[in-house]
Amino acid sequence: MSNLLTTSDEILASARALIMTGGYNGFSYADIAAVVGIRKASIHHHFPSKTDLVRTLVVRYREDAEAGIAGLEQQVRDPLALLQAYAGHWAQCIEDASRPFCVCALLASELPALPPEVAAEVKAFFRFASTWLTSVMERGLKDGSLRLSSEPRVEAEAFMASVHGAMLSARAYGAPEIFATILAPTLQRLSPTATR
Repeated sequence: MSNLLTTSDEILASARALIMTGGYNGFSYADIAAVVGIRKASIHHHFPSKTDLVRTLVVRYREDAEAGIAGLEQQVRDPLALLQAYAGHWAQCIEDASRPFCVCALLASELPALPPEVAAEVKAFFRFASTWLTSVMERGLKDGSLRLSSEPRVEAEAFMASVHGAMLSARAYGAPEIFATILAPTLQRLSPTATR
């Protein structure tokens, strides 16, 4: 790992990678210690428990997503283009394996088994994503740049489910291109030029 990262950052990055391959219960501090090259006691110094570690990871993941969306909003104004850019971001992440799956979507599949503190942060991520997507749908409905067949909140949830489902399919098939293939009809349906 890079010397520019703090030990805490290296621990979080390792935990994220391990969660992506095995889920919440698929790793231990011993696994992280082996990857980072530190003792388990050092991990406990930064994160007293696995719950603390994963809760911090999810909080930072949401903060990164919030910053990313804020940057996207500054660069792109058109609601359809925003949705396309968001989908394009994930398509690129899946293609280059930099972020092959949303860690919160993966953890959401384990929600009943997660500690309450972690589950609360996963839910907070979904609330953030849903609120943002709903605002995009509302703007698109208002200015005519999106064609909605349901109310904006429902469309936002359906879009988010399509993104996460496409991630899952790309992962299951081991074919990154599946992501864009699955999302193309969803984006086309939202286009104001779509035929019904």
